[in-house]
Amino acid sequence: MDIERRKKKRRKLFWIMTTCTTGLVATYFYKYIYKEPCMTSILTGEQWVTDVLSGHYIRCINAFRMESSVFKQLCEELQAKYGLRESKKMAVIEKVGIFVYTLALGISNRDVAERFQRSGETISRAFHEVLEAISGRTRAYMGLARDIIKPQDASFPGIPPQIEYDPRYMPYFKDAIGCIDGTHINACIPETEQLRYRGRKGNPTFNVMATCDFDMCFTFISLGWEGSAHDTRVFLHALNTQELNFPKPPEGKYYLVDKGYPDRKGYLVPYPKTRYHKDEFTNMPPTNEREAFNRSHSSLRSCIERSFGVLKKRWKILGQMPQFSVETQLDVIMAAFALHNYIRKNSTEDLIFRMVDENPDYMPCEELPDVIHARNNETSRETSKEMEKVRDDIALL
Repeated sequence: MDIERRKKKRRKLFWIMTTCTTGLVATYFYKYIYKEPCMTSILTGEQWVTDVLSGHYIRCINAFRMESSVFKQLCEELQAKYGLRESKKMAVIEKVGIFVYTLALGISNRDVAERFQRSGETISRAFHEVLEAISGRTRAYMGLARDIIKPQDASFPGIPPQIEYDPRYMPYFKDAIGCIDGTHINACIPETEQLRYRGRKGNPTFNVMATCDFDMCFTFISLGWEGSAHDTRVFLHALNTQELNFPKPPEGKYYLVDKGYPDRKGYLVPYPKTRYHKDEFTNMPPTNEREAFNRSHSSLRSCIERSFGVLKKRWKILGQMPQFSVETQLDVIMAAFALHNYIRKNSTEDLIFRMVDENPDYMPCEELPDVIHARNNETSRETSKEMEKVRDDIALL
């Protein structure tokens, strides 16, 4: 009886071991050897990009926020100048398509993977390759952003044509070289660290300071500041940090700034305690020289507010940032500014820019002028005698 019992136990143990082994082998086979295809669409990512580029022009605008000719030129330059390379299974045109499509629609990795019929890992790798080529974090290449977010000529010779040929501003603002302002861009920050990133509206943001010329091209951006940072602090840091290469105004030239910035030489602020924004003059025209100056100052300085509006209207990712690291989020913001400039400089028929050019009062997106900055900050109350004289001379012309 004992022998029979031991035999039954051995047979049962053998059966259990066989069953377990078979299960493990089957699991390994289906997980690592046999994989059922997931992305089975007839139209692959590269085929879809090619189809969009060769189709009706509005399809390319909807998908990539730029004309097909500009998109193709961008691909060529990223490959020729900034180290972007095709891989064995993905061409440069698809990599750039993945990146720009993500910025334009602000959608998740999973949605982009479905559109391009690629795995999430492949989408992420292609996205970061293009991001690296634009932001220039590699040692071998500077990056598109560093080459395109800068003044055409740092000496700022001549008078900007937007002023020279507009009787509203000429000769009053003939020495203006651009505008400075800040904007808040939504950030994706862990809850434990959100407090210092909370901006004026209570949600976590980055406070980004930028300068732009009167052609709506950004010439400098300061990144990395939390939403709680004061505009004056960001401004003074940019001026006093040599490594940032802030394009300071030459002697006799100046930027237009609002009341949130210090009144100092080279930075022209409006008259305090005086009507300023254009909307305030809708029902009642200026009644004195100071109000007339403030209205013209506001009208000309709205160039940067409209530039921010175009930027945010074009790149939806700036409204809802994915769960990237903070460093990657800042690179994405830099890339959005760089592509804004790239489109402005290389496209003559861009729909958004054309709408803004043809309608001087059009303000895209939600980027509207803030209420006059009545900040009780001592730095903001400093005055510059030189700029007071410039302001008075313009007002009395």
